[in-house]
Amino acid sequence: MPDREIRIVLLGAPGAGKGTQAETISSDKSIPHISTGEIMRQAVAQGSDLGLKVKSYLDAGKLVPDELVIDLIKDRLSHPDCLPGFLLDGFPRTLTQAEALDHLLAEMNKPLTHVFELTVPDEMLIERLVNRGKKSGRSDDTREVIEQRLKTYYEQTAPVSDYYSKSSRLTEVKGTSTIKKISQSILEQLN
Repeated sequence: MPDREIRIVLLGAPGAGKGTQAETISSDKSIPHISTGEIMRQAVAQGSDLGLKVKSYLDAGKLVPDELVIDLIKDRLSHPDCLPGFLLDGFPRTLTQAEALDHLLAEMNKPLTHVFELTVPDEMLIERLVNRGKKSGRSDDTREVIEQRLKTYYEQTAPVSDYYSKSSRLTEVKGTSTIKKISQSILEQLN
């Protein structure tokens, strides 16, 4: 268990390596890696009231509204495994979500301690995702779909980076090195 609580938001475009780094950090710091996609799937599988609401949006092919996502995050952060801290991956995705997260964490008296953004040039992101698609057979890893996902990411999530940057909470980490070097860089800053 860490000496102090660590509450992290990990930002980065698709293919930047968030999932890989999140696993390393959460393992090293003994804190849960919280992915919004994962908690949505769990809520739906459990059939909770929140899960049924999420399912209705997913079944209709719609985005789950921010208020509902925040409710899911609030519920997840109340679990005992989050006492030493947590790492949020894939959330917040919008400025509204970032502001709501700050409000929620202020209510819980658990402000973020770190916000990291993995930065990788677009061409490298596209190359990584195309290669991943070839290996895994993922249908969303074609060049056209990847370019659209990056466009959406920059439109929606770039303001989140600016939001954290303006409050001096954002640390950019170059995601172009080896996985091990990127992990070492982040862990050094956490220590």
